[in-house]
Amino acid sequence: MSKALIIGAGGVAGVVIHKCCQNSEVFTEICIASRTKSKCDKFKEELQDKTSTKISTAQVDANNVDELVALINKEKPDIVINVALPYQDLTIMDACLATKTDYLDTANYEPEDTAKFEYKWQWDYKERFEKAGITAVLGCGFDPGVTGVFSAYAQKHYFDEINYIDILDCNGGDHGYPFATNFNPEINIREVSAKGSYIENGKWVEIPAMSIKREYNFDSVGEKDMYLLHHEELESLAVNIPEVKRIRFFMTFGQSYLTHMKCLENVGMLSTTPVNFEGHEIVPIKFLKELLPDPASLGPRTHGKTNIGCIFTGKKDGKDKTYYIYNVCDHQECYKEVESQAISFTTGVPAMCGALMLLTKKWDKPGVYTVEEFDPDPFLDALDKYGLPRRENHNPVLVD
Repeated sequence: MSKALIIGAGGVAGVVIHKCCQNSEVFTEICIASRTKSKCDKFKEELQDKTSTKISTAQVDANNVDELVALINKEKPDIVINVALPYQDLTIMDACLATKTDYLDTANYEPEDTAKFEYKWQWDYKERFEKAGITAVLGCGFDPGVTGVFSAYAQKHYFDEINYIDILDCNGGDHGYPFATNFNPEINIREVSAKGSYIENGKWVEIPAMSIKREYNFDSVGEKDMYLLHHEELESLAVNIPEVKRIRFFMTFGQSYLTHMKCLENVGMLSTTPVNFEGHEIVPIKFLKELLPDPASLGPRTHGKTNIGCIFTGKKDGKDKTYYIYNVCDHQECYKEVESQAISFTTGVPAMCGALMLLTKKWDKPGVYTVEEFDPDPFLDALDKYGLPRRENHNPVLVD
């Protein structure tokens, strides 16, 4: 019998809420909290008669530590699942530390005014969480998240030494809009428009945004163009798999998306620097976010599949070894189950599974960790059970 406080009420939060309600034996109670309580109430109204999980709602400003502490003390959850914005990771971690409550998120902290993705700020909490006897699991979505668990699984079962990792994220879905993002527009656009980077021989190699392109034939999706991006799990994997020589992250994009992105960048709409407009200060990228379709609204109109996974190259018993582990997810099947498109589904299901690991003590050590630092087997078993089953290929086509 456990209680989870879920902070956030967007597309990913909706998946987490649905999945917790499907697992009432563990999640006997959930409290959904957001700045806009009506969004939380909508989830409660939809689900309370379909589950034995007891659902409550609350209003909270996730930027306000005192409000968060008061809410946690009132609700007394066993875990806080943070599916709010990455800007709010540290305030929520502060509140968990003050109340000695386990914590889990899906994306690492980044400052609101700078597109800078790194774990330093959250890793700095490690000793304090250890002393408090509580656990923080960082980046427990799909990428980061499942990609880290895939890496730990490959390391545990198939390799004596992993030398190369390529993470491939393919979205073959079509929502019919000329331009829209599949998760929070502000976060998505900042991620894509930032300089690319990868890790080679222990060092970051930085490249101009979208300057390295490859083609890959994805199972169940087909041939797609993919581009090398910076992504946060590269940093933690390089620490936790120290023998690795190179880690890269690729994501697929269609030409229409890239053309719109370039146009918006050229006219300054991707800027995080405030500008004065008719006596009001606005941040261009925040204004753009308001103009774009809400990712949570894309579910009913998105068709196609995603394919996300990792290709590993290394050694086993002195011989060269390659291995590809991945998941294929269907947008329309996700919508039928939880009224979400696959991007939110592939983030929300792993978040629930990570919380499940903590609540059932399958992952149990105080401190601050990324997912590849835990036993991957029970997590992947849960992932198989709750809608994101793994696929494997022991002779994959490699990325040059």
